[in-house]
Amino acid sequence: MAYTIKAHEISSVIRRQIAQYNEDMRVVNVGTVFQVGDGIARIYGLEKAMAGELLDFEDGTVGIALNLESKNVGAVLMGEGLTVQEGSSVVATGKIAQIPVSDKCLGRVLNALARPIDGKGDIEATETRLIESPAPGIISRRSVHEPLQTGLVAVDAMIPIGRGQRELIIGDRQTGKTSVALDTIINQKGKDVVCVYVAIGQKAASIAQVVNTLEERGCMDYTIIVAATADSPATLQYLAPYTGASLAEYFMYKGRHTLIIYDDLSKQAQAYREMSLLLRRPPGREAFPGDVFYLHSRLLERAAKLSDQLGSGSMTALPIVETQEGDVSAYIPTNVISITDGQIFLSGDIFNSGIRPAINVGISVSRVGSAAQPKAMKQVAGKLKLELAQFAELEAFSQFASDLDQATQKQLARGQRLREILKQPQSSPLSLEDQVTTIYAGTNGYLDNLPVNEVRSFLVELRQYLSTNKSKYGELIRETNTLNEEAEALLKEGLTDLLNNR
Repeated sequence: MAYTIKAHEISSVIRRQIAQYNEDMRVVNVGTVFQVGDGIARIYGLEKAMAGELLDFEDGTVGIALNLESKNVGAVLMGEGLTVQEGSSVVATGKIAQIPVSDKCLGRVLNALARPIDGKGDIEATETRLIESPAPGIISRRSVHEPLQTGLVAVDAMIPIGRGQRELIIGDRQTGKTSVALDTIINQKGKDVVCVYVAIGQKAASIAQVVNTLEERGCMDYTIIVAATADSPATLQYLAPYTGASLAEYFMYKGRHTLIIYDDLSKQAQAYREMSLLLRRPPGREAFPGDVFYLHSRLLERAAKLSDQLGSGSMTALPIVETQEGDVSAYIPTNVISITDGQIFLSGDIFNSGIRPAINVGISVSRVGSAAQPKAMKQVAGKLKLELAQFAELEAFSQFASDLDQATQKQLARGQRLREILKQPQSSPLSLEDQVTTIYAGTNGYLDNLPVNEVRSFLVELRQYLSTNKSKYGELIRETNTLNEEAEALLKEGLTDLLNNR
């Protein structure tokens, strides 16, 4: 049977196909790897690549374009990149580095790309945020005025931290820097503050210990941990703090209060130095690249107290920096000190003398000051700082003097007891009313006749006695945030009752 081909039928089918053809045209920017090694790939042909753009390699590895040179692109690999070969193709994604964000990140341990590494399954995320988001401008902010209590008497009384502040924790290794930061996270329990802990270049065992501590205290519900362990590529150690900042920003722009801890930025600077030297960027002081200051300033400027128009959320940053032999004049410590709003200096000598937390109150400072202190704390803290400063001077002088007058001996005795009240065991932050009780008892002479070694046990008794027998005292301070006459009367009664019964 013969078929006749009808031209009008063929043309109508072709017309219908053309009418239904709606595939999007897309220009793909493709390049070729001509050199790879040490976590760095040099790519030829990516002429339209953007700075910080994500690149897809043929083997599935992801990279970030960092060096845009006239004839090639220098990219850092986010992963081992062992299967990336010379001559393999690279596709530019057209996307700047970004991470998925969601409320479901709370309670999870993530890597530097915000992917879960705690074995609890994937996280559903509906939103993404750029890893490098611009910091809020001047008009978007308001001054720091709300306290962020750490639960440590020495910090809350003399180096107060406010919501939206950036307070550096600095000191040699093994002086308790991470402990101060973790105590602050523990103290946020029940205060509706989202905490992000970023661990950079630490041992996996240390990070596991942090997770266990927070889980035991019931603090993981409001905490996200971002971990770039010591064996992670330098790229991921460099990115981890920005990832943490993006997660905290997600909550801040929703009107929530957030606290972020970078532990520690000296390791991030070392990772960035490694990347920069491999990318053949010219080295500067201590072989760090010229833009290492910008590395930290653009990260820490993202911490802010937002204006009421933007939901009045806040992001408080506690960066940690490690010093060598207490040298705060090294490159990275001076950089970060100049960016932050004050520093808590932890000293190895003070730590070894048994005073913990080992805070050197003399050179620690908060540039926000008492603007970030509850009124009750302001009422009792001024006297404490003054008396401790006078004691430090007298102590140095009294080492050379053989016989001291009665007034000097009294002042030295008071100073020794005030120093005792600043000692606190790890992971046991105190509430505002307990701190006020402690400082009031010390500065008003109630502890002067107690032996120095009994001061701490007496304070524990006092706090228990007040919570059971004078519970109204705690209620008054929590409700009014001030030490009013009624609360002070109850505190005095409690102190005299307990001292008379000893």
